[in-house]
Amino acid sequence: MQTLLNLLAGVALLVWGTHLVRQGILRLYGGSLRRVLRRSVGQRTTAFFAGLGVTGLIQSSTATALIVAAFAGQGLIGTAPALAVMLGADVGTALVTMVLSFDLSWLAPLLIFTGVVLFLSRQATSVGRFGRILIGLGLILFALNWISVAARPVVQAAGVKVIFASLTGDILLDMLVAALLTVLCYSSLAVVLVVATLAALNVIALPVALGLVLGANLGSGLLGMLSTLRSPPEARRVTLGNFLFKLIGCIVAIPALRYLEAPIDRLGLAAAHEVVLFHVGFNIALAAVFVGFTGPIARVAERLLPDRPAEDDPSKPRHLDPSALGTPTLAIACAAREALRIGDIVEQMLTGMMQVLKSGDRALAADIRRMDDTVDDLYTATKLYLTQISREALEVQEGRRWADIVSFTINMEQVGDIIERIVVDIEDKMIDKGRRFSEAGMTEICDLHTRLHTNLKLGLSVFLTGDLAGAQQLLAQKVLFRDLERVYADAHLARLAGLAQDSIETSSLHLDLTSDLRRINSHVCSIAYPTLEHAGVLARTRLKEVEPEPARPPQRNGRGKADIEPRKPRPA
Repeated sequence: MQTLLNLLAGVALLVWGTHLVRQGILRLYGGSLRRVLRRSVGQRTTAFFAGLGVTGLIQSSTATALIVAAFAGQGLIGTAPALAVMLGADVGTALVTMVLSFDLSWLAPLLIFTGVVLFLSRQATSVGRFGRILIGLGLILFALNWISVAARPVVQAAGVKVIFASLTGDILLDMLVAALLTVLCYSSLAVVLVVATLAALNVIALPVALGLVLGANLGSGLLGMLSTLRSPPEARRVTLGNFLFKLIGCIVAIPALRYLEAPIDRLGLAAAHEVVLFHVGFNIALAAVFVGFTGPIARVAERLLPDRPAEDDPSKPRHLDPSALGTPTLAIACAAREALRIGDIVEQMLTGMMQVLKSGDRALAADIRRMDDTVDDLYTATKLYLTQISREALEVQEGRRWADIVSFTINMEQVGDIIERIVVDIEDKMIDKGRRFSEAGMTEICDLHTRLHTNLKLGLSVFLTGDLAGAQQLLAQKVLFRDLERVYADAHLARLAGLAQDSIETSSLHLDLTSDLRRINSHVCSIAYPTLEHAGVLARTRLKEVEPEPARPPQRNGRGKADIEPRKPRPA
């Protein structure tokens, strides 16, 4: 029993090591790798090599599939070039498997020791995160050696021999077992390495090992499809097309296996290297054959997964891709896009508010109230999405962006609430009672609204680009807007003093409206604060520093003692 547990622990350690390497590289170099993929999809050849290189670093074609599928779901790349990337990703993970199949057990202690020292000494830095990657690589090499040692006494047991004997000769059963193991382990690389180790120990024959390798490849495609089940059809087409590549390849390879055994045996390689070589050859053959057929396979995937109808419910988030949560930088980009969508809706509300004020359109007022409900729903969805992003996995700059998005959505949600309340006040105090503003009062409100609308557009631009000059301009507009609101309030009071009838009837609404517009402007201008703070140009306080009054010497009474309190004057 202990020996079996040792074997299972070795497999688990192998899976955990591949997980550490994959997550570590995505967290450290995820942004750069995504830029490489996006810039290399113009041609099938460059897309193929981009997928190969990225997966060679990540050591997981599934992780690459999630990144590419997220790009396709956002409309950044088409299905055909995304499939070319996936063909390269499959070759990349096969080449990594070949490298790890060599005896590098001597390197494992050095990698683990170095990685632990770097991680513990500089945990919060890029060097510390690179240490995690070294730990993962060391665990992979250590686990492979552990599996090899632990499997020797296990394979001598009669029951184990019966289990592996049941796999011999049934290629479909072998493929099914390997595919299920790949889904459970979340790594085809780990399964292929285990199969190569078992073949080296003569636990399984070469035909069984080849069938298991085919199953691991098929399981990798199935794993990609399962990982994108909740994604939009545009994203799922990528993993579906990749699965179709593997399925067609396996169907063609099954009858050809009997003719491949003899040539592989004549190579005179170790059994483990024969298994890995078949894995590499299979994926290279798939890439060579199907790289010219990415277009037709993409069209098949598009027919099987057509575009979903346009969302009738605007309160449903459109950019919060759940599959991007495994890559924090990509998830932050998704959240930023959804935050900008909230800003666009708030801008529509602000424009509609002025139309209600001028025309008294009750239907438009009802639409604005529904827009505020949409803003509330999207704000909640974005906030919950951000909480699912691991803050520990973020670089300093990414952590700041995370906080900026939270601050932006809070401000936009509060602006939406204020606009809704303004619309309700306009209906209650103006439309229902048939009142109207004076010509001068309406001119003042229109001027404030125009300035506010311009500031909102500038605020959205500052949030998107982080432009320092725009942020400084926005902060200057805050002071100007506040001063202008005071001037217009004084002008309104002057009209009241002149007994202007329209000003008297709408006085309460006029003052409340100008005050609310100033509050909205304050929320909009708050968008500039993170940019100014990061640039180090934001003052800590707006209060002037006042020189403290000099201390007065204590007064003394006739007995030479200081009075605690100043003497009070005697009454006359």
